[in-house]
Amino acid sequence: MTTLKEKLKADLNAAIRERDELRSSTLRLTITAIQKEEVAGKTKRELSDDEVQKVIAKEAKKRREAAEAFAQGGRAESAERERAEGVLLDAYLPKQLSDEELDGIVAAAVEEAKAAGAEGPRAMGAVMKIVNPKVAGQADGGRVAASVKKLLAG
Repeated sequence: MTTLKEKLKADLNAAIRERDELRSSTLRLTITAIQKEEVAGKTKRELSDDEVQKVIAKEAKKRREAAEAFAQGGRAESAERERAEGVLLDAYLPKQLSDEELDGIVAAAVEEAKAAGAEGPRAMGAVMKIVNPKVAGQADGGRVAASVKKLLAG
């Protein structure tokens, strides 16, 4: 079985052969970010597929934020390229949870936290501790926090 990093490299080679500039540049930047993460710290190490996914998710989030900034700055062409790069990276990530699925997981966690004695807005930390491992990689932290706040508020 090939690792996610090997798949990225194979896809990069294919993109270069096909002369797909957008895909090849996006994958180059992502592989560089992965390699940079591997040499961060005191010793060089090989990242697991989960760690590689986290790096890809971080890169995709950067693209979404950059697209938003470009759009606000009136640079539609740059914003569109950033969006296209984000979509390309999303293909390497697990399927994101829908709002309904996320709300269901959060609702169950809120009930679990209430059973443990945590209630109201102060239960946010307890609920997040329950929810985060269940939705890791499948929902952005901001979406999770917003859903938790919404359900705790009312």
